[in-house]
Amino acid sequence: MAGFFKSLYNKVTNRAEIDWDELEADLIAADLGVRVSMEIIDDLQQLGRKVNAEDVVESTRKHIALKLPPYLAALTPREDGMPFVILVVGVNGTGKTTSSAKLGKWLKGQGHSVLLVAADTFRAAAVEQLQRWGERLDIPVVSGNPNADPSSVCFNAHQQAISQGTKFLICDTAGRLHTRHNLMEELGKIRRTLGKQDESAPHQTLLVVDASTGSNAMHQAEAFHKAAPLDGLIVTKLDGSSKGGIAVSIYEKLSIPPRFIGTGEEPEKFLAFDRDFFVKEIL
Repeated sequence: MAGFFKSLYNKVTNRAEIDWDELEADLIAADLGVRVSMEIIDDLQQLGRKVNAEDVVESTRKHIALKLPPYLAALTPREDGMPFVILVVGVNGTGKTTSSAKLGKWLKGQGHSVLLVAADTFRAAAVEQLQRWGERLDIPVVSGNPNADPSSVCFNAHQQAISQGTKFLICDTAGRLHTRHNLMEELGKIRRTLGKQDESAPHQTLLVVDASTGSNAMHQAEAFHKAAPLDGLIVTKLDGSSKGGIAVSIYEKLSIPPRFIGTGEEPEKFLAFDRDFFVKEIL
């Protein structure tokens, strides 16, 4: 039993009576949101009998599963041979650059050619970090001069990916505060620039969210979705101690599905989202 469910189970076990207010507070604290938490409480109260720890865990799992997509189409190369362009966005500290590299490794593991773009040109450390990942994972990285226009770096990388027949282009954009309007505007510019050589690009925009940040991740998702329509989440730091409930809340409120999950620092600790695995093993 994973961290969240184990904690829930232990709290309810050996209680003569369930404290409904406390249970509701625990569910909300797990970032499941008020609505989902209330639905779980209603479901349990309607059983019409004494509720035990197994009932609580089973009902919670059932409701979480109902709120998440049962199936997501896999990322596959374009049929026309053009690169499939992925824009990775998020605030600093969520594991964005690391996730970009891990996504590249995951796609390479599926047998696809990958090109990484260090489009966080304002932070030299981010460029160096992605370059180190590229060397470690044997994935080429395109970078520009320090403080170069991120859009031009993405444009040049896209041009290279097209000429080389690369299947996937992953752009690691600058970590930005979701409250900074000018930085969010820059995302729009990157999208427009990518569209100059292929009007359908980018094909996926993925927001990296840290599972431990809770409701702040919801605010980030709302702001980024407004600036650059999001196709999915990469949920990081799901190492057992953090709460993955925010992925449920974001999907329910904004219809942005979790597409990948990071469960540790190593490159292998990166998985395509699977609802049953997520509910059984992660939460």
